[in-house]
Amino acid sequence: FLSEMAQVAIAQMGHVYPEIKQRQDFILRVIGLEEARFEETLITGLEHMGSLKAAGATQVAETDITPAGATQMISGVDAFKLYDTHGIPIELTVEIARGRGYSVDTAGFEKEMDKQRERARAVQTFKVSVGGGVVGAHGELNIKTTPFVGYHNLKHKSVIIDLQVDGATTEAISQGQEAGLILKVTPFYGEMGGQVGDTGQIHSASGNFLVTGAVRVPPDIIVHQGRVTEGSLSVGDEAEAEVDGEKRADITRNHTATHLLQFALRQVLGEHVHQSGSLVAPGQFRFDFSHLVAMMPEEIEEVQHIVNEKIRQNLPVHDEEMPYKKAIKEGAIALFDEKYGDVVRVLRIGEPPFSTELCGGTHVSSTGEIGFFRIIGESSIGSGLRRIEAVTGRGAEAFVNRRLSSLENIAHLLKTLPDKAEEQVSSTASDFEIERRQRLALERELARIRAESLLNKTEEINGVTVLVARVPSSRLEILREMSDLIRDKLGSVVVVLGTVYEDRPVFLAAVTSDLIARGYHAGEIVKQVAQVAGGGGGGKPALAQAGGKHKDKLDEALRRAKSLI
Repeated sequence: FLSEMAQVAIAQMGHVYPEIKQRQDFILRVIGLEEARFEETLITGLEHMGSLKAAGATQVAETDITPAGATQMISGVDAFKLYDTHGIPIELTVEIARGRGYSVDTAGFEKEMDKQRERARAVQTFKVSVGGGVVGAHGELNIKTTPFVGYHNLKHKSVIIDLQVDGATTEAISQGQEAGLILKVTPFYGEMGGQVGDTGQIHSASGNFLVTGAVRVPPDIIVHQGRVTEGSLSVGDEAEAEVDGEKRADITRNHTATHLLQFALRQVLGEHVHQSGSLVAPGQFRFDFSHLVAMMPEEIEEVQHIVNEKIRQNLPVHDEEMPYKKAIKEGAIALFDEKYGDVVRVLRIGEPPFSTELCGGTHVSSTGEIGFFRIIGESSIGSGLRRIEAVTGRGAEAFVNRRLSSLENIAHLLKTLPDKAEEQVSSTASDFEIERRQRLALERELARIRAESLLNKTEEINGVTVLVARVPSSRLEILREMSDLIRDKLGSVVVVLGTVYEDRPVFLAAVTSDLIARGYHAGEIVKQVAQVAGGGGGGKPALAQAGGKHKDKLDEALRRAKSLI
């Protein structure tokens, strides 16, 4: 029914949000998939709920509600697991539970929810005042933002305006202390829009601060996280901030590559492709996008070709600030769920531009700086969402070197040249398959011989022909073939075979149809036999298998089989 509701919503709101009208077919298909997926989730959750009810006191508490009887209650912890792991809302859990005659500890569920919220709140260490400024060592700093000057400058002289250790503000920090540091102005990019924060150094006349990461806290303040490696630093000190240039260059190469990647994906897969998330780090990047099915190998190759072609063309990359409405009118691509201000930064690639996107991240000045682009993975992250992982520049060089090194090692093991390795592997695989078939044929022949040698070792127990035997180390498949041959030869028999395979006891039981009618059950027999060797198993009345832990108890377990029969 959600698809029908969505069609009405699109018709009503399409003039305000034209993108939903443009992507109507894709949106409706994703909603359909999500409904089907939730139905599967619901079934799984209901099965899990059934197991909770059956589990007894360990998972379902019993509470007297009247002198005459009691009701079962799903614990708050288990209700939260149904919600957090299986996606079953608490309201639905309560409704289903009521229909089955038991209740839910909703108060316990809320306690678990509060714990989760508390864990989320604990992530943010800087306190923000009602007015929007950071509460610092000198009280209300009354700053709304940290000016960022790092698009073109990796060094900048500034002033330390706040320090914080363990969530509390302080006047000074000394060698060895980990802290958060705020500058009046900074060249460090604070993590945002999928791009990780910069690393580097902050020097003052009295000390040095190693920046291991830069994050943003509301409303838009950049916090430099790290530790003092030398001397001490104080609020009010003049300091020089210096970004790690190599890591920044790695990040910018990867970030610009995400824009080229989105362009290429839209060219190959269609205009429905839109970015739905990313993580841009120095070593590699990932790019999440809307698409319903896995990419074919030839599609991945075509996307790589387009991106690398744009890199080789060494096209200009330039940015410009302009009003948001003007940028959208000129065709700039924006993230649908991202919030933008009245003035936005627009990044264009090419002249005339073939890629125009709203982006506040750092980028190369020309595509040639990226060097080389390679996709290293493509996978699903949800209904209608795919993820590409890729490398560029130094990361791509390291990736190619690892692959070439592996190829050379394989060639060395095969005693051939790297160019001949694929041919040699194919030949070796063919030889291996021939050897495998010959080995299986020999194992079957040996199994036949062993089975025939056992035919004269049968016993009669209460009018039932029984064959219980220990055989040399064999795979379960071979034991099955032996039991089939024995049943065919004898016509009416209970067979129990035991062996030690890969240092563990293995058992197989088989019963002919006439004896199944008399109540003999292979699954029940083998289960109890395996218990003697510290294991378990089971199966159907005609054929069952089991394993154990203690190989020294194999013979004792087989003796148990006779007494069971």
